[in-house]
Amino acid sequence: MKLYVKFDFNKTCKKVLDECLDEFGVPYTISGVGEVDLKQQISKEQKKDLENTLEPYGVSIIEDEKSELVQRIKDTITEMIYLDEKAKLYKVSNYLSDRLNYSYNHLSNIFSETTYSSIENFVILKKIDYAKTLIAENNLTLTEIAYRLNYSSVAHLSGQFKKTTGLTPSVFQRIIKRRKEIS
Repeated sequence: MKLYVKFDFNKTCKKVLDECLDEFGVPYTISGVGEVDLKQQISKEQKKDLENTLEPYGVSIIEDEKSELVQRIKDTITEMIYLDEKAKLYKVSNYLSDRLNYSYNHLSNIFSETTYSSIENFVILKKIDYAKTLIAENNLTLTEIAYRLNYSSVAHLSGQFKKTTGLTPSVFQRIIKRRKEIS
């Protein structure tokens, strides 16, 4: 028997962090996706213990400033695409600059230097990943999905989808439909 599950990435991460941080008894607040504000200093040993506690969940503590900023960029883009309905009103560059308080040029340079890819490419990959989720889990039309992801047209979504996955969204829809029929 197969079970198909759907989960909210942000809620899941918050729950894992809450459980692990509560175990340590250190006051904290989770101030954003992937951002924890500890209300008191912890020792190196406590930090290592916390890292060991988080590691089985695939969560790691970032030490390097550039890597930390890149992770904040990725988290902000994810939040923009998955959660923030008002984000459609902004260009990605303005949204990131406003949210992270750095110039877009600085953010773009750090991101490219660290990941060897562009912010624009990451945005496309995230959007296409979300489009696949919407196709698989909802009965939305491609027009509705294109609108939700702020594409100018279904053709634009389809072009990026095919370039990224090798399939058109329609073919992907048919594959998902067949899989559901078989199981």
